[in-house]
Amino acid sequence: MGKVIAISNQKGGVGKTTTAINLAACFAVLEYKTLLIDADPQANATSGLGHDPRAIQSSIYECIIDDEDPKGIILSTTTPNLSLLPAHIDLVGAEIEMINLPNREKMMKKAIDKIKDDYEFVIIDCSPSLGLITVNALTAADSVIVPVQCEYFALEGLGKLLNTIKIVQSRLNPNLDIEGILLTMYDIRLRLSKQVVEEVRMHFQQMVFDTIINRNTKLGEAPSFGETIIIHDAESTGAINYLNLAREILQKNNMTKIDQKDIEIGLINGK
Repeated sequence: MGKVIAISNQKGGVGKTTTAINLAACFAVLEYKTLLIDADPQANATSGLGHDPRAIQSSIYECIIDDEDPKGIILSTTTPNLSLLPAHIDLVGAEIEMINLPNREKMMKKAIDKIKDDYEFVIIDCSPSLGLITVNALTAADSVIVPVQCEYFALEGLGKLLNTIKIVQSRLNPNLDIEGILLTMYDIRLRLSKQVVEEVRMHFQQMVFDTIINRNTKLGEAPSFGETIIIHDAESTGAINYLNLAREILQKNNMTKIDQKDIEIGLINGK
């Protein structure tokens, strides 16, 4: 049975979609069969993996609202072992359509339950809000990763998100864990970045991943080519950061003891 991880933060611009795409890609290149679900109406994860959202005929929207079988909607990607359940702009209207449905918070879980046994990891890219679609994602997930940008307002709204997670845990999904808080867009040149890291670690301690995602040009370039960072530049700082994150999650879940140096050498040699 696959582990379902939601990537969530109601603040935009914190590296949420970048994390969803590239963490999923890193699990895939480490030979874990992985599905990325784009649950954001902006469909950035869909375009970031090389698919035009305007050309998508069926998406996660149809799975939630029309009960379509996701197996017939899933798309392949250029990254081996990585598949995509795409999004479409129609997802904007899903929350309104779901308002009066019974078990409205569990519609996404119903769809994911049909396919999660086919994958070792299912990654959900949530929208930058705490609306019904995000609640659906948290209800369907085994755990949640919270990306936090290394800037002044890093902790703004984080308490509200954690409170939402507690509500979901108490009312809808008692098995939901916080996989970790991920510090992103770290700039080693800035004292502010270091201060934010210290503050977040002081407040949240063991909840914070050891891995930090550095600000990296290649990470910003990759989506414009419709590529993951692993395909775009496997030797970049961004690729190594996300490989480290994947390794940390695998170790936390007792899923592997692969040596990181061997991973990096294998990628550089094209293995």
